[in-house]
Amino acid sequence: MRIVSLVPSWTETLIEAGVNVVGRTRYCIHPEATVKSIPVVGGTKDINWNRVGELKPDLLLLDKEENPKKIAEASPFPFVATHVTDLHSVSRELEMLAEQFANRTLNEWAVRWRQIEARKFNRPLYDTPGILEWWRKPAQPIEQILYVIWKNPFMAVSRETFIGSVLSALGLEGLLPTQTKKYFEFELKNYDPQSTLLLLSTEPYPFAREREYVESLGFPCALIDGEKMSWFGVRTLRFLESIK
Repeated sequence: MRIVSLVPSWTETLIEAGVNVVGRTRYCIHPEATVKSIPVVGGTKDINWNRVGELKPDLLLLDKEENPKKIAEASPFPFVATHVTDLHSVSRELEMLAEQFANRTLNEWAVRWRQIEARKFNRPLYDTPGILEWWRKPAQPIEQILYVIWKNPFMAVSRETFIGSVLSALGLEGLLPTQTKKYFEFELKNYDPQSTLLLLSTEPYPFAREREYVESLGFPCALIDGEKMSWFGVRTLRFLESIK
């Protein structure tokens, strides 16, 4: 079966499971050695249907959180759409894909995900898995965490996201904001710089090169691996399994 995947997390997962992925988005960058030879058909929000047609896909793979509904509505090709919203939804979607592609590896990963769902990690804040580097450690107890994904305007994620569910599993649920929007804009002036921790994600905004600026804001802050927190499928699975 020839698959065009518009979901970076699934692209990596399917390739490693041996599924025949023949088309991808520009954001599908893993596994690096393999995806270089797979044609790009657009992004996660846009698509070149002519390029997709040239690849003669049997199926287009989408996700309801990653791709706009208009892509599914306009698709001239058969498609399947997953809906990953939190840690507990990954195993269900992996099982569906395992059946769709008759792939034993995907089913095995679904079983491993269910084992992850049952775990409680509860690591100390200073030892949160996924943090790459502390830029400014807190001087007093933290009352709230902002997981920051964008700048100009600043945007963060709520606990009602996949990232939020990963952070919650790591014991940080009580520190995450509850919002009506899953991804929300915010102004730093509305938060206490002594008790609010900024976790700056490496993606989609490249905060890794913004250390000097972020430190100048006066908040406790750390750089966190955005791929491990948000790439559901095999990448986040391996990350969580590695935590002792």
